[in-house]
Amino acid sequence: MPKPYTSSLNLTTGKVDLSHGGGGRAMAQLVDELFIRHFDNDLLRQRNDQALFAVPAGRLVISTDGHVISPLFFPGGDIGSLAVHGTVNDVSMSGARPLYLAAGFILEEGLPLADLERIVASMAAAARQANTPVITGDTKVVERGKGDGVFITTTGVGIVPKGVNLSGDRARPGCAILVSGSIGDHGVAIMAGRENLQFGTSIVSDSAALNGLVAEMVAIAPDAIHCLRDPTRGGLATALNELARQSGVGMVVDETRIPIKAEVKAACEILGLDPLYVANEGKLVCICAPDAAQRLLAVMQRHPLGRDAAIIGEVVDDPHGFVQMLTAFGGRRIVDWPVGEQLPRIC
Repeated sequence: MPKPYTSSLNLTTGKVDLSHGGGGRAMAQLVDELFIRHFDNDLLRQRNDQALFAVPAGRLVISTDGHVISPLFFPGGDIGSLAVHGTVNDVSMSGARPLYLAAGFILEEGLPLADLERIVASMAAAARQANTPVITGDTKVVERGKGDGVFITTTGVGIVPKGVNLSGDRARPGCAILVSGSIGDHGVAIMAGRENLQFGTSIVSDSAALNGLVAEMVAIAPDAIHCLRDPTRGGLATALNELARQSGVGMVVDETRIPIKAEVKAACEILGLDPLYVANEGKLVCICAPDAAQRLLAVMQRHPLGRDAAIIGEVVDDPHGFVQMLTAFGGRRIVDWPVGEQLPRIC
């Protein structure tokens, strides 16, 4: 009869090695003593290769996202919390209530176990805060030099309640355009951490789970919200262009109404970046019926993640699908799709 194994994981000075992905004793210890210990819940504790769960009535939503951010730890978060926030937010943009997450880890040989535990603990805390537990997952290890510490893929499932119909093709001329807060915080925080830049004021990522904010918005105006989008890679400019193309409309936004923190604006000037194209991880764009804009704005501003929300423009009839900006100087310019990648490895 085999003897039960005893712990040999050294979470202080130990490092990931190939045996942690080999399917044997070392991998079982890694799963039990690190992943299950932090993510612990009834479904995960069953240790099956899948999770079996019941879902409430409604339409099922699923989204998956890969996270390859550099650096792994940044002001305001890390790859672990970001992996939860990114997928919870993608599910939430359909108006859904996120239910569960699955997570896949690609670990590089030599990654300090202390760093891995810090990432997993942060991820577990973010999942608890979002009330969206990690219930299944997978771990692989690649040779030293074949990865970048850790890559994480998360898949989320959620339920869209009856009467909620949000989609990127539902923007209509006359609709109002709202944003939930200041833009560019995440991208600038990542760049500052990556290049070891120091600014007079600390700039931290806005990474956060938006499902609570979305739930309050949907509760107050389920029929009036046409589209939701989280402006991650490519920033606000890309999100607006995506929605304009999907819906076959144009958009006009007012530069003076777009909330941007002074320190983010200053950092973008130093780095030669346009904040409209800088990534966000805790903001959303809302396209809604014009008569509901003020009600939704009030709900957003009462929520901790929407205090700086603003109405920034409107949807217009435009066969070209242009996104235009009324500038602070009284002019008008096209806010085009980005060319290339301003900030690679941002999420």
